[in-house]
Amino acid sequence: MWTDEIVEEIHRIRDEYAKSFNYDLDAIFTDLRKKQTESGREIVNLSRKSGRTARWSRRARDISVEP
Repeated sequence: MWTDEIVEEIHRIRDEYAKSFNYDLDAIFTDLRKKQTESGREIVNLSRKSGRTARWSRRARDISVEP
């Protein structure tokens, strides 16, 4: 069976990182948030704004076509 060396390396690094936190997801999440804050990069929120779709869809339903 063929194995991808790059994927294997990524899995190894990811496992070492998780092992360094004793596989504690809360600790991993806290560390990632800390690294994100310290990076100084702009944090972009890509979640949809609520109400925008509903507003347009509601308007589309309110428009009636007269024969």
